[in-house]
Amino acid sequence: MPTVFVTAPPESADELARTLVEERLAACVNRLACDSIYRWEDEIHDDEERILLVKTTDEAYDDLVARVRDLHPYDVPCVERFDETDVLPVYADWRDDAVRTRSDD
Repeated sequence: MPTVFVTAPPESADELARTLVEERLAACVNRLACDSIYRWEDEIHDDEERILLVKTTDEAYDDLVARVRDLHPYDVPCVERFDETDVLPVYADWRDDAVRTRSDD
């Protein structure tokens, strides 16, 4: 089951996180403040961002990515998937129960 790493500007990160949980695409989203230095369109930027660690399931992953792309203000949002190699089983059960898939509708 994946954790998805997403970065977003502070003014949109909270809404993005809440929407993913409300729509049951994520069981939980951790929000961490960070400062990012990056190159975009051949310029160096130094911006405040939020790291979103999105807990989801394999079945909901594609829908989650599509929703992030719909809601995200960046032309090229950072969306990186990390698959678990080990997880506390009771946590995995909770996460799986909290995320709804298309087949659940």
